[in-house]
Amino acid sequence: MRSFEDRVLLLLLIAITLTLGWILLPFYGAVLWGVVGAIVFAPLHRQLSRSMHGRDGLAAAVVVLLVILIVIIPLSLIGTALAQQAAGVYAQAQAGQLDIGQYFQKMLEALPAWIVDLLNRFGLGSLAGLKDRLSALLLRGSQVIAGQALNIGQGTFEFFVSLFLMLYLLFFLLRDEETLSKRIADAIPLRNQQRNALLAKFTIVIRATVKGNLVVALAQGALGGLIFWFLGITAPLLWAVVMAFMSLLPAVGAGIVWFPVALYLLATGAIWHGVILIAYGALVIGLVDNLLRPILVGQDTKMPDYVVLISTLGGIEVFGLNGFILGPVIAAMFIAIWDMFTAVRRESGAAPDDPRRAD
Repeated sequence: MRSFEDRVLLLLLIAITLTLGWILLPFYGAVLWGVVGAIVFAPLHRQLSRSMHGRDGLAAAVVVLLVILIVIIPLSLIGTALAQQAAGVYAQAQAGQLDIGQYFQKMLEALPAWIVDLLNRFGLGSLAGLKDRLSALLLRGSQVIAGQALNIGQGTFEFFVSLFLMLYLLFFLLRDEETLSKRIADAIPLRNQQRNALLAKFTIVIRATVKGNLVVALAQGALGGLIFWFLGITAPLLWAVVMAFMSLLPAVGAGIVWFPVALYLLATGAIWHGVILIAYGALVIGLVDNLLRPILVGQDTKMPDYVVLISTLGGIEVFGLNGFILGPVIAAMFIAIWDMFTAVRRESGAAPDDPRRAD
């Protein structure tokens, strides 16, 4: 009878958990970022709480206020400026003032003949098809950004509800961190060593992704946008966001944006502009990753680059922008759980081979 009751309890647990997940699904982004914020800012909250003689609620309120001032307000201003710039680029392209095909033609004319022949062999030297593709790609990208800005404007109420829920959840997760951590740990049906390793891995990956990848991406995007503005390149903020996004992807990086632009500048006669951009990209933008990431993340938390790349791309494809957090976290949990499973199999498989138990 006891076994039957346990199975019923387990079924009820699964059913009510899935139901709660279904209810929270419309606001999963707010819940996700509330949890991420709590993990990232937990050390700051503990330090503030100690300096305030254990007043956890006040310390949590101070952290939330700091998040609003140093994260949400600057990102809102950047998002507004980005939407305006993307809308301007889209309008210029529609009006024919921005012709990507013309820029490509100028670059082709400036290239040596052997490079043009090589491009023709791969079907990249034909202006007719490539012009339409490049123009369509630019139009689509600008239209998506402008459209997202319009959707945010139309869904202002939902946006502010999600923002409020995220900050509200962040406050209580920080305030009740010790109690919630103990309850979650006690509820996980694993051995103590396995449970602690899994929770530690989860926390490390969250902090590494936000503190390392996100901060490095923002720094590289800001530096790239600054040099684009200095060199007078169209829509520097738009390019800065693209470089920041590409910086999240290992083996891709911001160089996939600034290097082709530098080649275009060299090919079209802007020699000094191209040289400055290449030197700046290699010596400033490129070194940010090597300097900041070890400080913010640490060498022992880094997954293989190919795992991060595939999981990030897959996460973004499935979950949207939230996927750059969820993708690496799911991949890290996958690796950690399989390592635990392998260790258990190894332990159980070693017992029959033990010569002391052969009899």
